[in-house]
Amino acid sequence: MTRALENTSLVSKSDLLAIRSEMLASVRAFFAERNVLEVDTPLLSPYAPIDAHIDIFEVSLSENEKGFLHSSPEYGMKKVLAKEKRDIYQLGHVFRKGEKGALHAPEFTMIEWYRIETTFEHFLQENLALLSLFLGEKGYEVIPYQETFKNQVGLCFDTPKETLAARGKELGIELHDIDDVINLLWGCIVEPTLGQGKVTVITDFPQEQAALAQIKNGVAERFEFYFNGIELGNGYHELTDPKEQLERLNRSNQERLSLGKTSLPIDPELIKALESGLPDCYGIALGFDRLLMLKSGYSKIHCYYN
Repeated sequence: MTRALENTSLVSKSDLLAIRSEMLASVRAFFAERNVLEVDTPLLSPYAPIDAHIDIFEVSLSENEKGFLHSSPEYGMKKVLAKEKRDIYQLGHVFRKGEKGALHAPEFTMIEWYRIETTFEHFLQENLALLSLFLGEKGYEVIPYQETFKNQVGLCFDTPKETLAARGKELGIELHDIDDVINLLWGCIVEPTLGQGKVTVITDFPQEQAALAQIKNGVAERFEFYFNGIELGNGYHELTDPKEQLERLNRSNQERLSLGKTSLPIDPELIKALESGLPDCYGIALGFDRLLMLKSGYSKIHCYYN
């Protein structure tokens, strides 16, 4: 039986590994009770998960071959989804190059799961129940991205970038990249206000930030969970169109090149999986270490082994 998070007082370091073990078991029990199958997809692939803003570790497989450590099990899990067409989850390590800080690490533990043939409201409630294992019972609010951005910044996100940059300076933010001004304002001004005393769920992202989510009525069916100003999870009504998927991956590679990064090899097996038929589903990736940090009362995710 898990210990409820009644307060944020620090637990002793000698208890941290035990609590971590306990919560890993609790997460697995949560999914077992809901008949969600645990899968274990490869950490290493000859193809790369492609995101303009996430860099990945390259590994030499032989003199002539290279591979990549995954930054998310998403591609592997979608191949399983297309074949098995059932609810699945994975609880394991992922790798992201250059990420280091109180809330970031080059290696961390992720909970990623997919529920087929469901609704946003049902998936939302299941994820709130999962979060309660770590946070205790909390209230929640659901707010569209546009409304949240305007409330905190004072301007709509589709305002000209030069005007947004000027507003950022008024708010005390030094903006070095005007092309990324929306994300900078979101991260510096908006995020710290979210999830104060309750879970905030941000919905209806700009379609430019759809990533691998479906787009409906001009907005991305993407949603994020926040608590105490910390992003806990990023979810999608998953894109199932293989042609659109391929176009987005190509655009991400083009964006990488514009940022001075290398393009990455597209996974043809992912496209084939979508062509074979990915069931309609919702999916989310949740940061296990951030949740454990909140439960144990610490302010950084590295405390468990340091």
